[in-house]
Amino acid sequence: MEEFYPMISVEEALEKVLSMFHPLEPEEVDLLDSLGRVLAEDVFADMDIPPLDNSAMDGYAVRAEDTKGASPENPRPLRIIHEVPAGYISEKAVEPGTAIRIMTGAPIPPGADAVVRFEDTRREGDTIYILKEVKPGTEIRKAGEDVKKGELKLPKGTLIRPAEIGMLAALGKKRVKVIRRPRVAILATGDELVDLGETPGPGKIRNTNTYSNAAQVIKYGGIPIILGIARDRREELAAKLREGVEKGADLILTSGGVSVGDFDLVKEVLAIEGEITFWRVRMKPGKPLAFGVLNGKVPLLGLPGNPVSVMVAFELFARPAILKMQGRTCLEKPTIEAILMDEIPHKDDRRHFIRVIVERRGDGWYARLTGAQGSGILTSMVKANGLAIIPEDWKKAEAGSKVKVMMLDWPEEMACQ
Repeated sequence: MEEFYPMISVEEALEKVLSMFHPLEPEEVDLLDSLGRVLAEDVFADMDIPPLDNSAMDGYAVRAEDTKGASPENPRPLRIIHEVPAGYISEKAVEPGTAIRIMTGAPIPPGADAVVRFEDTRREGDTIYILKEVKPGTEIRKAGEDVKKGELKLPKGTLIRPAEIGMLAALGKKRVKVIRRPRVAILATGDELVDLGETPGPGKIRNTNTYSNAAQVIKYGGIPIILGIARDRREELAAKLREGVEKGADLILTSGGVSVGDFDLVKEVLAIEGEITFWRVRMKPGKPLAFGVLNGKVPLLGLPGNPVSVMVAFELFARPAILKMQGRTCLEKPTIEAILMDEIPHKDDRRHFIRVIVERRGDGWYARLTGAQGSGILTSMVKANGLAIIPEDWKKAEAGSKVKVMMLDWPEEMACQ
């Protein structure tokens, strides 16, 4: 099979993967359920915000000309004729020589053209002494200064953050149309696996890949569909894959079974049940990586079996696919340049993704290894906050070298700022 599927670059593999995915159809959800989702509709303002001129501060609504020359040494007295809390409209107008006590957000009474803050006044009974001159418009928020009726406020394709939730609420959107979340079926393969709750016997290991992958799916906005474990039998593996299709998966992830052993059956079954696009990628960890389409409609990404390889390959290929299905346009992880603190003495001609701990020191970033870098050492991922990228043409990476680091915990939006 190797001669039919030559090893390809990370960029070529990613291009082939992403070409198979497109934004999914919209669905309508409750407002708070739209957080982190992408708008599938243009949202227009149904009213001005604020709807009326209102006070930006607690104070007194006045005629600005009544404050001319006011100072602590020359206070200007005004008679208090009314009080307006937020949510109410004054029944009285401000006339020469008068003032209305007003709270933040309350509509400006007729006749007033400025607000004097409480701290710039001194009150004695029903008289207020103005201690500072103000100009027309002082501490007044104009009607429509935030949003004007009919304005396109949130266009289709907007990523909904807490600020957008607030704006949608201000526009009265109790329910919102967003791109639906992708459903990702997850299947682990291998006779050596036992599920949680079972004690591994001789030669057995716990099924960790399903849960790390499911957590990654959730982190990036997808819905995991757990298919369990498929043993190393063609019929069982094919049945599990068909189950994923029947459950409406938009993507199927498998772990294990994509290498060259007699019991590595994923790519063989994929070739029978669908077609293979590529099999091997010039990277470490994660070289044996199968991608294709099952039953002509559901993409399948066959990840390696080792836990580090699984997580790294997911970050590089499954993560951007899941984001693209949600209508996200920023698919790259943020990358920084850091100084490598440890030497990596031996390297083949693949691109290496080294698990590192990145720290800020002064005006620069520094990256140190998390420890042993074997693809079966999950601790190397637990400690890591970045993946140092060592190019294909480097024979080794010396301490002090400048390397690019893909930051694992920073959101994708930081890469597009």
